[in-house]
Amino acid sequence: MSETLILGAVAYAPKVVTIWEGFKAHFADQGLAFDYLLYSNYERQVEAQFDGTIHLAWNSPLAWLRAERLAKARGSSVDAVAMRDTDRDLTSLIVVRADAGIETLDGLRGKTVGFGAVDSPQATLIPLEHLARNGLQAGRDFAVRRFDLLGGKHGDHIGGERDAALALLRGEVDAACLIDGNHLAFTTDGTLTPGATRILAQTGAYDHCNFTASPGAPAGRVGRFVELLLAMSWDDPAVRPLLELEGLKQWLPGRSSGYGLLEAAVDRQGFYAPDGRILAADYRY
Repeated sequence: MSETLILGAVAYAPKVVTIWEGFKAHFADQGLAFDYLLYSNYERQVEAQFDGTIHLAWNSPLAWLRAERLAKARGSSVDAVAMRDTDRDLTSLIVVRADAGIETLDGLRGKTVGFGAVDSPQATLIPLEHLARNGLQAGRDFAVRRFDLLGGKHGDHIGGERDAALALLRGEVDAACLIDGNHLAFTTDGTLTPGATRILAQTGAYDHCNFTASPGAPAGRVGRFVELLLAMSWDDPAVRPLLELEGLKQWLPGRSSGYGLLEAAVDRQGFYAPDGRILAADYRY
């Protein structure tokens, strides 16, 4: 067991078991002893990176920021070692009904805006930061309606985004916030009627998930893990189903340069302290 590389992952949907069982078998075929532990929420997972339980974590962007802060406060460091091609340079959208007559962000003054879960980077924290940078303060300039599903999973389940989008169509909110990919997916799958909504604003670009190496993780085994990830090919019929399940075509080296927008949101909204303590009073996980 001491030679086994242990990954932590959050069980945000039943498919997570299928995904990591598949990766476990693939790594075993390549000679890497690998196993995983599932967590109900990212906060427990991040904390496990500092007690020796897991060597790596498949972290949300918010979990990455907390891990980075906890590490710095303890005089150590964590490393973003790999990420999906689909994790880079994403944006969130603020969407209104096409017939709403709201033409600019200023038109949201006095209105109600729908957000995802309290801990969703893409559907709450980053859109709130974008609005603040444009002079709109939650609770003062507009009312917040949060669709706060499955706390602790950092919005990965997308249920809050879907509920916000449906509330927009029903006229219960005047705008809804969601990641650009989900806006496209909801339009494609019929959640949003084509042509019924219009993009009012788009945030700056940010990165999403990464594999975060824990402090003191075995460098050789982590390096081999990354090597095997980067070697996975979309053209390999044995590998493609795993990539499809995890929503990518190619693994890329990790980077930490794409989290500035989220970090600003976390600080402005008081979600985490600089030392990684959880400050958000209404956060339940």
